[in-house]
Amino acid sequence: MTSFSTPVFAAAKTDSAFDDLTASLGDVRPHPTEDALVHLGRALMTELVDVICGTALEDFQVLLGEALIGAFHSAAGRIERDADRARDAMRALDRDFDGSEAADTELQEATSRARAGDVATRAAELIRDAASEAWTVATGEVWTAWRGSRRGTHLTAAQLEAKQAIRAIRSRRAGEADPGGPVIAFRGAPAADSAEDAGRIFDALNWAKAEWPDMALATTGAKGSEKLAIKWAQQKGVKLILARADFDAHGKAAPFRANDELIALEPEVCLTLAHSVAEERMDHRPFGPALNLGQKAMENGLRHLSIKARAA
Repeated sequence: MTSFSTPVFAAAKTDSAFDDLTASLGDVRPHPTEDALVHLGRALMTELVDVICGTALEDFQVLLGEALIGAFHSAAGRIERDADRARDAMRALDRDFDGSEAADTELQEATSRARAGDVATRAAELIRDAASEAWTVATGEVWTAWRGSRRGTHLTAAQLEAKQAIRAIRSRRAGEADPGGPVIAFRGAPAADSAEDAGRIFDALNWAKAEWPDMALATTGAKGSEKLAIKWAQQKGVKLILARADFDAHGKAAPFRANDELIALEPEVCLTLAHSVAEERMDHRPFGPALNLGQKAMENGLRHLSIKARAA
């Protein structure tokens, strides 16, 4: 097994891209600053956790916290769809433009709606990601979008659906758009969430990032070790690809169908952690889906590395 170095997380660099975007609108009304929106997202989540912690509602803390973050994620999506409709109107008006004052006014209004929608979408994303960051700090839980892809801000990396990434890879073969850097796949046991496990997972992922600096991390987002891997990706600003297990469609075979999607991404290497490296958990049965991913990797001629405990 390759020797992995100890991870050191760097703080995310902030910028004023949002403030520059709002200044370009020319709206006489002021916009909240990027810092103010980030503060709002953190304050909302901190207030929720403070009110719930230690009460009977604590049993529902995860659901309530994810619902708050998800509300801003949903709002961002709805606003973005409205902006896209305004852009469709812009294209139609531009195509049929007759030079009249009425047509010119209509085109300007559609343009303003699209640009304002882009700013509002970004604002909702900033609040969402700040709330998500505060949620992880306060509870250790990691939030991922329930469905669909998610554009990242400076607080979090982008998140893609596996099916979308697979389509992009096939398009690349056809000479179309390149979806980005190399993919690193990871599957791990839900029970492998100890401090020792986290250290080995981070070591492995840090090694992968050193080998492929522009890597994307692909996983299913299952609880335990895969949530730890997602947390690493968010802290490192690494693009995340989620191949979620669809139990409604595939039943008990869902975790293995998700592995098929991971393999279809043609990862540079498949990392697996079949059971915890913590001594007190060594007697747990190996995690079948992780073993299955390793087997499928070898069957498809892909590189596979099994994460193990450090040598004594």
